[in-house]
Amino acid sequence: MVDTKASDCRTIGHFYGVDGKKLQRQYKDYLSDFKDWEQKGHAKQWLIFSKNMGPYLSIDETALSKGELYTIITNKRAKGKKGSIVAIFSGTKVEPIIEQLMKISAKERAKVKEITLDMANSMKTIAKKCFPKAVQVTDRFHVQKLALEALQDIRVKHRWEAIDLENEQIKQARARNRTFLPKEFSNGDTRKQLLARSRYLLYKAPNNWTENQSERSKILFAHYPDIKVAFDLVQGLRSIFDTATSIETAYTKLAHWYKDVENTGFRAFNTMANTISLNYRSILNYFINRSTNASAESFNAKIKAFRAQFRGVKNTEFFLFRLTTIFA
Repeated sequence: MVDTKASDCRTIGHFYGVDGKKLQRQYKDYLSDFKDWEQKGHAKQWLIFSKNMGPYLSIDETALSKGELYTIITNKRAKGKKGSIVAIFSGTKVEPIIEQLMKISAKERAKVKEITLDMANSMKTIAKKCFPKAVQVTDRFHVQKLALEALQDIRVKHRWEAIDLENEQIKQARARNRTFLPKEFSNGDTRKQLLARSRYLLYKAPNNWTENQSERSKILFAHYPDIKVAFDLVQGLRSIFDTATSIETAYTKLAHWYKDVENTGFRAFNTMANTISLNYRSILNYFINRSTNASAESFNAKIKAFRAQFRGVKNTEFFLFRLTTIFA
């Protein structure tokens, strides 16, 4: 089958002196196999390619167009190339997805040994019902992301307080007909700037900081010790994933980390720690093969790049036809 990009149609059309958009329509309606595509009738709702089933799968959600979510199951061994897509479903509602996946023979579904996912209950339910023999592995980066969000939540609260304080100081200065000059720290940051500019350094390990970030962190932690405590919790969680060599070791370290969280009294961290405790079995399964959902995230990036080539998704069925022609 002939395959070409929308932008290629315009380029070819310009070269031969014909209308690019008309050539694109001709390709869609006549030159490609789209009009005879056997899955066209239900493409917007679901697409299944059972031949691409494998022992190691990933399940994730992505937005195709205008924020509309699709659930995508991919085969890790295809490494983002042809044969990657196992299934695509419109939305994240559990029942319709399970209904379609159960049409695949039990023998084929039993081949799945492991499936990586995030902490959404919907994903876990789909995996449990449709791939009962597969070990569920919660992606470590989703867990670490929760911890980072809890850390950033503390920083943002302090930043709003700093903004309120500066606004009040400006009002007082104006009332006295004076010019307000905010106090600067040794690196030239004001309090408001310090909290805003510290955002990115908090995502990184200290050994990856630049010289300026290292200096900024010392000032930040000196004035906001609670941010330092929260940062150490994030680094402690990262260390567990990096250094634990078995489920047993990880379980012990995670229990100690959980105790440290409780002692801080940070609300955001307690919430995420409770989330971890509810998902600890699948989180600990990471230490069997150290599997992550990175392949699914990488495939989502490919979809976004593919969508950008089309300058958006105007015809969902045709977009899915093109996508599955290349990756399924």
